[in-house]
Amino acid sequence: MTRTSDLTEDVLVALRRIIRASDLRSRQLAKQTGLTTAQLIVLRAIARLGEVTTRTISLEVSLSPATVTTIMDRLSERGFIERYRSATDRRVVHTRLTRKGRCTLAAAPALLQEEFTQRFRDLPRTEQRKLVNTLDQVARMMDAGELDCAPLLSGTESAAAMRSAED
Repeated sequence: MTRTSDLTEDVLVALRRIIRASDLRSRQLAKQTGLTTAQLIVLRAIARLGEVTTRTISLEVSLSPATVTTIMDRLSERGFIERYRSATDRRVVHTRLTRKGRCTLAAAPALLQEEFTQRFRDLPRTEQRKLVNTLDQVARMMDAGELDCAPLLSGTESAAAMRSAED
């Protein structure tokens, strides 16, 4: 029979492994592409949507317009995207990928959440529900039940790391 304290330790180790996997994938992505997970997600959204506004990208990636603007400033400075004013309404600024942005996307590895999503979808529906319920309970136990989060796994890109990576 396993003691409660042993189970607590098992849960903490499992949480740490999840965090570590996310951190390692973020580092691998940065090493291979020079991009953060958030930057890659924004680039992929621009590629998928075509020439778009910041607001449209923001809605697509579930990040605030201010965060997306900061990410796009950095991507623009590094030559991955270009911005231009609309010919019909000069107040509107559109964004599109550059050749460098397209080449970088073509060579970028899969994101952790893409692999996870496929494996999760392969599970029976009842197992999916159990996992969602358990993870929701864990989030509440960590006082994170009410946090508004985008559905992306970005490793060390917590709020502080994301800000410093995009400066």
